[in-house]
Amino acid sequence: MTQAKQILRALVMGAAALTFASFAHAAPDAEAAKALAKQNNCFKCHAIDKDKDGPSYHSVAEKYKGKPNAEAKLINHLTSGEKAKFPDGHEEEHKIVKTSPPKDPEQVKNLVDWILAQ
Repeated sequence: MTQAKQILRALVMGAAALTFASFAHAAPDAEAAKALAKQNNCFKCHAIDKDKDGPSYHSVAEKYKGKPNAEAKLINHLTSGEKAKFPDGHEEEHKIVKTSPPKDPEQVKNLVDWILAQ
């Protein structure tokens, strides 16, 4: 095999690996995300496709669609206790998502990625 063919083959294989990695990264673990949301009582205020006291996850995904800082903003919202605004106008500190083991960023990131995929 010529050196040019070896380089071309390596480029094609690298591109395939990157494509696979981006698909693997793009698909959150829905069951783990829903379990974490249930464990933290998120469904008390949120539903997937219906507004409750908090916006639906579909509404959240639409709000942040195409925004490059969406993931970081939602991770901050779920881990900092920043104020959440309610339909009647009052504000409360948003509950901080608890994970096991504590403060596991991968679990929070998976939850946020799942919310953004709705």
